Amino acid sequence: MTNLTQLLSGLEYEILQGTADKEVKSVVYDSRKACEGCLFICIEGAAVDGHSFAEEVAAKGATALVVTRDIRQDLQGAWADLTLIKVPDSRYAMAFISAAWFDHPADKLKVIGITGTKGKTTTTYLVRSILEQAGHKVGLVGTIEAIIGDMHIPAHNTTPESYVLQEYFAKMVACGCDTVVMEVSSQGLMLHRTQGFVFDIGIFTNLEPDHIGPNEHKDFDDYMRCKGLLFQQCRVGIVNADDAHYPEVTKGHTCKLETYGFAESADYRAKNLKLIQGNGFLGIDFQTDGLVTMDVEVHAPGRFSVYNALCAIAICAHFGVTKEQVQKALKNAKVKGRIELVKVSDAFTLMIDYAHNAMALESLLTTLKEYHPKRLVCLFGCGGNRSKLRRYEMGEVSGRLADLTVITSDNPRYEQPQDIINDIKTGIAKTDGKYIEIVDRREAIAYVISHGQPGDIIVLAGKGHEDYQEICGKQYPMDERDIIADVLAGK
Repeated sequence: MTNLTQLLSGLEYEILQGTADKEVKSVVYDSRKACEGCLFICIEGAAVDGHSFAEEVAAKGATALVVTRDIRQDLQGAWADLTLIKVPDSRYAMAFISAAWFDHPADKLKVIGITGTKGKTTTTYLVRSILEQAGHKVGLVGTIEAIIGDMHIPAHNTTPESYVLQEYFAKMVACGCDTVVMEVSSQGLMLHRTQGFVFDIGIFTNLEPDHIGPNEHKDFDDYMRCKGLLFQQCRVGIVNADDAHYPEVTKGHTCKLETYGFAESADYRAKNLKLIQGNGFLGIDFQTDGLVTMDVEVHAPGRFSVYNALCAIAICAHFGVTKEQVQKALKNAKVKGRIELVKVSDAFTLMIDYAHNAMALESLLTTLKEYHPKRLVCLFGCGGNRSKLRRYEMGEVSGRLADLTVITSDNPRYEQPQDIINDIKTGIAKTDGKYIEIVDRREAIAYVISHGQPGDIIVLAGKGHEDYQEICGKQYPMDERDIIADVLAGK
């Protein structure tokens, strides 16, 4: 148990009723988990307002409620012993309360936060790989999963709610982690999920229009502003000097700034790029200059792989990692579903990538064309019950850049797969691109492997790390790696 006064330390609040000098048995923000002696935080969500559950939570024996408005007139029972704490923003308050509840675990860790439109996931895994190579024990929080010691917890949000995040930090401390590297989404920053602690290092990778719409960001300026909040909450900021938006993103920063990129002014810069390929493999060599000088080989294709590696090098320079440790880790690091090369033949190259919108797919296919494949083959589908515009755009991108597009199913959800395919064909029709359609994704994957030609690069796009297919509200097991293994085994 913890005294309520301790949990509220550092927050601006008003006591509407009761006293803050009482013990709290648990901190809860989901009314279904409310129990006797808990502190319940009323969160105003996009669909549900926690204030509407106040009476129900009080009846379960809650000792205190954190609210953003006076709800005494709404409480029909005689809740004389209930403490009501009014705060300006309950999400902001929850972050600080959660940090205090778990005894400020971030203070016992080196915390690295990475924000940006692209590159967050790959860079977190690269950093973890390098630091573990150097002897650190590193936790990870991101789009795919949270890693705590030997535990791998599937992710629901890129940046989890502040209570969950602090719980993860506490578990990392308990299992001996000294560092955590995490993805920091614009939503996470906007909704104060990362308040209550200070990042040791904050990273900005790049910025392109994304996550703009209902329940996300009202416009690009708001998206950019939210990304920039990270640099008012970290000690050292490391930013991509080549991104045109970085001055605006870092405006008002309170941290020391360092830069990386290809620009001559960058503190960590890459030069002398050389594409490498052969035996079903694609990669890139380059040298670094500036604050760190070394030769680097990355077993992932393209310019964006250089950015990811360079960013990881800049971060790890603050940990005193040796050049040899960095080189070895970068050469061997793999990220599930992010330009993940899967060896199926010495004659052609196959990869799995999460590219599930037009922007990501165009970036990937443009990069792969630099390797001058005999054919660039792109297999993809689009999710059901989502914007048709995405289908048109992805169809047009693949039709324009790929030599052959194989249109198939993704997560059809409650739509008919053929209807989604027809929408994708509308986009392809704007190009001269060749395509075939194979509704069943397993059959489509078998087709591209069995019809692979020497010198081809084949991309399975859209699913990435996902190991399921969602149909009519149910998730069915489907891991593309298993499908590939079955095809190679002749099943």
